[in-house]
Amino acid sequence: MTSPSSPAIRAFFDEPTNTVSYLVSDPASGRAAVIDPVLDYDHGDGSVDVRSVETILDAARADGLMIDWVLETHAHADHLSGAPYIKAKTGARVGIGEHIKDVQKIFRPLFNADDLRTDGSDFDHLFKDGERFMIGGLTVEVMHTPGHTPADIAYRIADAVFVGDTLFMPDYGTARADFPGGDAHQLYRSIQKLLALPPQTRLFMCHDYKAPGRDTYAWETTVQAEREGNVHLRGGVSEEDFVAMRTKRDATLKAPTLLLPSIQVNIRAGRFPKAQHNGVRYLLLPVRPRPGAEAGIS
Repeated sequence: MTSPSSPAIRAFFDEPTNTVSYLVSDPASGRAAVIDPVLDYDHGDGSVDVRSVETILDAARADGLMIDWVLETHAHADHLSGAPYIKAKTGARVGIGEHIKDVQKIFRPLFNADDLRTDGSDFDHLFKDGERFMIGGLTVEVMHTPGHTPADIAYRIADAVFVGDTLFMPDYGTARADFPGGDAHQLYRSIQKLLALPPQTRLFMCHDYKAPGRDTYAWETTVQAEREGNVHLRGGVSEEDFVAMRTKRDATLKAPTLLLPSIQVNIRAGRFPKAQHNGVRYLLLPVRPRPGAEAGIS
């Protein structure tokens, strides 16, 4: 049973992107936050819909909740953020870790995004490591957890931590660290920071892909379960061995299907690039010919 000092948590799983969004609320005050909302984007035809965020908003309305925050754990590379729609409908503020500025500086030249500000000002608030803020009567503590990206943060609310892409369920392992700005050494240290929390602390994942042998999706575990059973960490794996494993594994992984559109939108706090003269907004697809193939794109 949820106590007055603990958050009420509802999870919303988006199977096309394997993403879990959360509606987190203070039962006493009815104030709430949405963590990592998904915008429905069809990569085949470029169409956008808001079914997923409307489902969350419907749930909030049904429970009489007022959404004060949209909280991003990082600039996602596998789905587009639904933050602007929730902000437009509720007036909620959009927050992310302060190191989003580093991510913006990395990707601005890649997309020749002259309109992109690299000071984080597309977001309403940039959280610092250790910062605390309130959702009604709930205290939220921000934990900087870089490694997957420079800007990753986790949100700790009472005995619950929303870990973003740092950890997965114990039978699936840990996040990749090969995106620009990623660092497997930092990822290991961030994970150790999370695993130093009390063993009964509940951990809520941002993604699940059903590990081999598991037939259902799952997204909630505990610090103790991760310590004892994470397939990439158990047995007291050293930082050196973890980095070697992560580097070898990451070299075999394909880029997420929505990597390029997601990054362009999410580093702008979910905002699409400015519409062109015909009223249409465009996402860019950088073309990088391999050596010897330059003539193929001339």
